[in-house]
Amino acid sequence: MNKNVGNKIRELRKNAGMTQSELADRLGISPSAVGMYEQGRREPDSNMLLKICSVFGTSSDYILGKAEENKAETREISDVFDEFTRILSMQQGLMFDGEPLGEADRGMIVDAIKAVAALARQQHRKPTAEE
Repeated sequence: MNKNVGNKIRELRKNAGMTQSELADRLGISPSAVGMYEQGRREPDSNMLLKICSVFGTSSDYILGKAEENKAETREISDVFDEFTRILSMQQGLMFDGEPLGEADRGMIVDAIKAVAALARQQHRKPTAEE
């Protein structure tokens, strides 16, 4: 097992001021699983690694020890939407206000996020009175 991955996860968690339980809640796993990751007794699979990167705003290269600096790669928002859509479609048992989230619901969530992003883009490009 790779203890370096566990050390990076522990470092990121502590720097974020999170407990193992808090991280576990955000990842949807048990605190003992987080502990096993940090101790190097278990490694996160690729989907879990993406979730960990998302929680801490870092790259998988940093966690895997391939990059020395802790900074996320520059990405287009459309790439993030595509990844979010893929992850959302793969999640089983998602609920919204206690009701199962259907395919149409997932589509509406993605569409709503895209609409807000389009509005933000429009506001960002809108010239100010000083221009």
